[in-house]
Amino acid sequence: MTLSDHAEVLIIGAGPTGLAAALFLAERGVRARLVDKSEAPSTTSRAQVVNPRSLEVLQQAGVTDRILSESHPIGSVRFYEGWKDLSQLDFADIASPFAMSVLPQARTEALLAEALNRYGIVAERGVTFEGLEQTEDVVRTRLSRPDGETETVEVAFLLAADGAHSAVRTALNIGFEGHAFAEPWPLYDIQLNDPLPIDHAHVSFVKRGLLFLLCIRPGLWRVFGDVENLLDLLPSGTQAGDIQWRSSFHIADRLATAQVMGRVALAGDAAHIHSPVGARGMNLGIEDAYVFAACAADALQGVTSRFQDYGRLRGPVHRSVVNRMDKLTALARGRPDWVGTLRHFLIPGMTSFGPIEHRMRDFITGIDHPLKTN
Repeated sequence: MTLSDHAEVLIIGAGPTGLAAALFLAERGVRARLVDKSEAPSTTSRAQVVNPRSLEVLQQAGVTDRILSESHPIGSVRFYEGWKDLSQLDFADIASPFAMSVLPQARTEALLAEALNRYGIVAERGVTFEGLEQTEDVVRTRLSRPDGETETVEVAFLLAADGAHSAVRTALNIGFEGHAFAEPWPLYDIQLNDPLPIDHAHVSFVKRGLLFLLCIRPGLWRVFGDVENLLDLLPSGTQAGDIQWRSSFHIADRLATAQVMGRVALAGDAAHIHSPVGARGMNLGIEDAYVFAACAADALQGVTSRFQDYGRLRGPVHRSVVNRMDKLTALARGRPDWVGTLRHFLIPGMTSFGPIEHRMRDFITGIDHPLKTN
């Protein structure tokens, strides 16, 4: 498909949400300009799982086949109490042809960028958002480069996909309401001797906390949790090798108070953040990008009300996901002690009682709601 040289949409942020939005727009014949303040793509990966919903929407662009060729599926989440079996949430028989697929976010971003390159669109890096103003007809955005050069860009619509500390959201004075959990969550990508089956995710509950283990590829595992001595609590017999990446994060559950303001929309972490326990963050952003592209493309064809539809469609989804994730995280983290005791009984019940099990399974796999674009 040939796109015009003139960008009709400006996207701030070239992470998975921004890349996916530019790609979905290109598929609809709309050229986007994509900028990011980082000088280079990230080499570390917050997200590790591409869920069935993301694979569904990326299939037409050919990205899904590439993801599946590089990833490996996980068939369930297994829960333990101190590495003694507690329960299991199976992903079999979900209403999607795709499985939960493990692929580091950096590779997912690279595959999205490759697909976007076929339309002649490349993310411009080292470009910083400085401010904006908008009228009924256009958005004027001020950008700057490291050499001090500045530019004013005029487009029909702008998408803020610039993360949890979104400069665009701040410039628009849009609130980001919610709360944070106090404790740090250490994280490691570490070489292990595959102590557990690699085709499952693993969650072990310990006193006042949990450990999460996921095999990135044979011999390399993502390990995180909310206890300090994380690597001392690995399964018995585990042999640990080199640490390829270590980090620490805090969990916050927050929602933007508006998804659309005038001709500007928020997507991904700029619109919502929550616990990584359910593997929804990157995937929910890709879903945002898909709906945004549908609404923006229609608005550019003259149906101007469609741009506002993005907020109507995504707001309830964001609230539902963040609220449910907040409750799940509060239970899973096991603090205070009475919550840990409750967790011991509730998790097996939630993963074995049919109706609740199905809702929990659909929630984790990202198909808990219909994907509406109008």
